[in-house]
Amino acid sequence: MHLKQRTGGLLTLMCACVALVVGMVAAVNLAVPMLAASGLHPSAATLVWIVDTYVIVFACLVIPGGAAGDRYGRKGVLLAGLGLFAAGALLSALAPDVVLLLAGRALTGVGAAAVLPNSLAVLLHAVPPEKKPATIATWASMTGIGGVLGNVGGGLVLSTGSWRWLFAAAVPIALAEAALVARTAPVSSRHDRRLDPLAALLLVGASVALLVGIVQGPEAGWGSAVVVTGFAGAAVLFTAWTLRELKAEHPLLDPRLFRIPGLRSACLGMTTVFFGMFALFYVNASFLQYAKGFGVLGTGLGIVPLTVPIILGGRHVGRLTRRIGFDATVALAFAFVGGGLLGLSTSDASTPYAAYAGWLVVTGIGVTLALPTLSGVITGSLPPEQAGVGTGLQATTREFGSALGVAVIGTVMSATSRGGDVVTAFVAGADTGLRVAGGVVLVLGALVVGESWRRTR
Repeated sequence: MHLKQRTGGLLTLMCACVALVVGMVAAVNLAVPMLAASGLHPSAATLVWIVDTYVIVFACLVIPGGAAGDRYGRKGVLLAGLGLFAAGALLSALAPDVVLLLAGRALTGVGAAAVLPNSLAVLLHAVPPEKKPATIATWASMTGIGGVLGNVGGGLVLSTGSWRWLFAAAVPIALAEAALVARTAPVSSRHDRRLDPLAALLLVGASVALLVGIVQGPEAGWGSAVVVTGFAGAAVLFTAWTLRELKAEHPLLDPRLFRIPGLRSACLGMTTVFFGMFALFYVNASFLQYAKGFGVLGTGLGIVPLTVPIILGGRHVGRLTRRIGFDATVALAFAFVGGGLLGLSTSDASTPYAAYAGWLVVTGIGVTLALPTLSGVITGSLPPEQAGVGTGLQATTREFGSALGVAVIGTVMSATSRGGDVVTAFVAGADTGLRVAGGVVLVLGALVVGESWRRTR
């Protein structure tokens, strides 16, 4: 009983760590209207960077973060990650200007990348083999639920009236979690796994350059030097990263893995689903506050209908997949996500919230169908000894999709805005942004289903 209680407490603690770092991805979207009206006077493009700096650093470093845990100790790296997360959140809360706010967001992202993979590694070291599948399933569910908790918790904190409290509130939570980890988490063995900081920097640099090209387009012009340089730099850096990893004896993320058709399409599918979800989170924050007049807490709660299908239907997806097949399940998933986003794009200030919530449920059905199905393909495409790589790939594709969703929808909304200020721009461009996001989900979803269909035939 003592062992059962101890592992149960450790599972709860590790899930809390996951909820913190994933919840921050979603929570900051609620602060966008406050940031827009703040004394920092950010442009529309800068607002996207405030959201995305954390996400893109998180996405690109999560696999190196797992490798660092293997080499230096999972518990130690998890503690360091929580410390960096707290330090970055404190810097963000106190930032007197945009530059330091972005620096704080980046530092928080580094911490999150150390926390996510090592929270799972610590858990798997502590539980007996027969409990590992259930433990992984519970931990993985928090990567989805964390986004909703971030919306609700962020709404509660931001009800104080200042965006700074969102970051300040994360500091004691991270430090409390670190104290509990130091007290309860077991120490695991270390492995002599070589780290490659240059490969990690190349991947971060390539991703940031890509976002520069996307985000700065409306503001600087699509043919401007900064945009052209961003896209060209992304191509060069992604190529350099690929060549470096191909030559490495033990690459952190072997590009050759993407030759596996099922893995390749499932990773694209996971990226696409989170692209749509976080594009929606970004729009929801401003739409409900400014178009519908919701308070910030109401806005955080307003996204909850999205989770109803996830909570009620998640356990039934496997049975449905066995009955109608993988291709049909994934096709339905993308049809619901894309169709839900297109339906949400028809909402305006006069639309009853019940109708808006109905389209959120439609989108949530698609997410419910997609996540366990695609996760199963990613996990099943790799041998058991590469389970850590599969977990890292899932985290990377989720966060990278989230960053792209925010960047693309923020860019579309800025480019199509008809107002002279940031708030007007967000409201006026919301419908176009959601239509573009829905269209992208449907097109990429068709590619995923098409490749799977050709492979099975």
